Amino acid sequence: MKNSILTSIIALISFFSFAQGPAGAGGNAPNFNRGHVFGKVVDEQGKPVEFASVVLLKTVVDPATKQNKDILVKAQQAELNGDFNFKEIPVNVRLKLKISFVGYKNYEAPVQFEMPKMDPSSAPKPGQAPDPAVMAKMMAAFEKDLGNIKLLSDSKELEAVVVTSTKALLEMDIDKKSFNVGQNLVTSGGTAVDVMRNIPSVQVDIDGNVKVRNANPTLFIDGRPTSLSMDQIPADIIEKVEVITNPSAKYDASGSMAGIINIILKKNKKNGYNGMLNLSADRFGGSSFMGNFSYQQNKWSLTLMGMKMNMRNNTEGNSQRNSNIGGVESSVYQDINSKNKGSMFFPRFSVDYAATNRTTLTLAGFFGGGGKFSPTEDIKITSMVNNFTTFSNRLSESSREFNPSGLQVGFKHTYPKAGEELSMDFNYFGGTNKNDATYTTNYLNNGNITGTQIQKNIGSGSNNFMTFQTDYVRPLKNEGTIEMGVRAQLFELVNENNNTLKAVGSDVYKTIPSASTNYENKNNVYAAYVSVSGKSANKISYKIGLRAESSSYDGKLLNTNQKFSNSFPLSLFPSIFLKKDLTPTDQLQLSITRRVSRPNFFQIIPFVDYSDSLNITRGNADLVPEFTTSGELSYSKTKGSATFLLSGYYKYTDNLITRFLSQEINPISGKLDLINTFVNANSSINFGIEGTYTNKLQNWWDLTANINMYNSKINTANIEKAQITDGLWTVFGKINNTFQLPKKWSIQLSMDYQGKTNMPITQNQGQGGGGGGGPMGQAQSSSQGYIEPFYGVDLAIKKTFLKNDLASLTLAANDLFRTRGNTRYSYGEGFSQKYYRLSNPQMIRLTLSIRFGQFNMNSMKRNNNQNQDGMQMGQ
Repeated sequence: MKNSILTSIIALISFFSFAQGPAGAGGNAPNFNRGHVFGKVVDEQGKPVEFASVVLLKTVVDPATKQNKDILVKAQQAELNGDFNFKEIPVNVRLKLKISFVGYKNYEAPVQFEMPKMDPSSAPKPGQAPDPAVMAKMMAAFEKDLGNIKLLSDSKELEAVVVTSTKALLEMDIDKKSFNVGQNLVTSGGTAVDVMRNIPSVQVDIDGNVKVRNANPTLFIDGRPTSLSMDQIPADIIEKVEVITNPSAKYDASGSMAGIINIILKKNKKNGYNGMLNLSADRFGGSSFMGNFSYQQNKWSLTLMGMKMNMRNNTEGNSQRNSNIGGVESSVYQDINSKNKGSMFFPRFSVDYAATNRTTLTLAGFFGGGGKFSPTEDIKITSMVNNFTTFSNRLSESSREFNPSGLQVGFKHTYPKAGEELSMDFNYFGGTNKNDATYTTNYLNNGNITGTQIQKNIGSGSNNFMTFQTDYVRPLKNEGTIEMGVRAQLFELVNENNNTLKAVGSDVYKTIPSASTNYENKNNVYAAYVSVSGKSANKISYKIGLRAESSSYDGKLLNTNQKFSNSFPLSLFPSIFLKKDLTPTDQLQLSITRRVSRPNFFQIIPFVDYSDSLNITRGNADLVPEFTTSGELSYSKTKGSATFLLSGYYKYTDNLITRFLSQEINPISGKLDLINTFVNANSSINFGIEGTYTNKLQNWWDLTANINMYNSKINTANIEKAQITDGLWTVFGKINNTFQLPKKWSIQLSMDYQGKTNMPITQNQGQGGGGGGGPMGQAQSSSQGYIEPFYGVDLAIKKTFLKNDLASLTLAANDLFRTRGNTRYSYGEGFSQKYYRLSNPQMIRLTLSIRFGQFNMNSMKRNNNQNQDGMQMGQ
């Protein structure tokens, strides 16, 4: 059995050596130089020992004497601060570390790389790609911080250094779960939105809005909040996705009630350089180019990424609305055809400098990019008022542009004591935007234009978002830690949106002050938290935290100079996480948290936004924050390559902020109209059961499946004329299959199903219209409607080729059967409507991916006096 496991490990290392790039002088010989060991030499007072001699030896059998002997692998002198650092050392031999310096006793200890336990069947067959989870285990097993090594007056025999790893395809932590997506085929050439379609627990609607348990989550990148949207992140640079359904006290208490999605980007941790080029094109005329280059040498690590994407989106739909407003009965039918042409450029850089083995400085940012979009829409309208029918045609042409920039400065220091670290981060995101839209409504009689109304919307804006955060983690007894931190978030927004209207029969554009949304606001949040984790005597792991937050906002309407401000009092947000290992393969988890969602400035200002005459919105100055208490109980079991996770969850929200349509006087026309506003409902309750299953059913077949059954209800008894509805049970399911076929072919088949469900509480709506299909597209409330069931099927085929599998060609097809059309029903005081939309059906995309890299960097190193025998693995 042991020989079989060793054979599997050697096969994996061999494959990984081939896959990384051109071979070195050894041709196609396996490269076992993957180890990385570092530490610090100190004296008995903890002061660094400068220029200590540090050597790494390997033990082999002398063919002549049949006795063990030591051969030099690498040698170096400790730096001024005592640091030493060995990279690219062999992992398949017995190693020994020796340290010596005048005035100190010699130090000697074995260094052993212990491979993680794994099923021999996980080794790749000839021509077959390895399991990403197995590869992750292998790579994590080759790195170790030896800590501070003291040179003592009398020698002590130290235990061997053992490197282990526990990562898996589905990784479970006490407060999150992670999914490896680096090998996802159907997302190749796409964006993070496409990746989310294949993540268990995550739903993606017709507009690309991402939901977790029917609510919009907060997006993080590499553990930090970001103002980027998911369609601005290339899928090919994403390594894994962490889903945090119940965030702990470490994270902001304010924000989405759906939790956090944390996107982990791919990184290069080996000396040398590597990169990737991606070219893709789709059947609607869209295309993208993405280049990624990483270089690491000694203390420096540089990553450059650039993406240029041309988008061509097509949406078709129709709607039927019946209403009785002010005693006037009417019905409106609309046939909608929307197109959106646009381009986006996104450059990003990241530089890491390892000042010492334990101190890293990071500088990252993006600038000079942005996007420009030109959405158009053609709506054919048939209206019937008191049995009198009229026809009209609404044409919209828009231009939208954004120019973002961002900067991240980070500091991280780890201490010799394993797990102790200090990090400080500064994040800035800013940008400008502008839009120009024209809405032309032609009134028709027998196909002839009898009158024309034109509305113009010209706007611009800017935003600045800054965060300062410091976190400190210190290990405690009983496998515990104490974690604490402070955070300040500063947000500033300026928006100017001016409307003019040329009425039927007029030749003059008149400014409509009450339809011009001009404002500025500042929103600041200050927080501190402390969290303690450990393990009790009965082997129950715990993580208990408390977060304190206060916030304030100041705003002003630029048209009227009206000022608004509010300071929300200091609130406390506890969190409790418990985990019990029932057996080595069975685990039970419980979490309870409290969070808050504060109304934003646009929701509060009592201003009627008439930017889109088909979607009239008014703020509500009486809104108060909503508070949510969440609980989740999970059971997980692993057996071989299979992982099963079952979770039950419950979420109660007090003073839920939701959209609501009602009949009010339109300040523009002076008549009754449907006005879309925001209200505090009494409460909402969401609860359900979710199951996730991942398994390598065969060496050639990987399966991931997810099903979520939940009930959601909003209590609107406090809202006048609101219709009270019962809670709605629904189901969401997703299955993803990946098949590895002979001759380096692979296939991925994915399917998802969404049952009848309430509309999400939070709709992604901005100001200005023209792209959303009027009231049928945007003016809807989660407490006044539902979405009919729909499903979708995606398929991708991939072929890898060239030496060492450096290139691949992927053909992906999304929504194969045109079934992801979205039908929404909504109803309320004096109206009911049905709205159907289908976006980008049967999308076909072809992607060419080419990798390059050179990791044998010996010729580029300053220190070239290493014993080359130590680099030969064939002895």
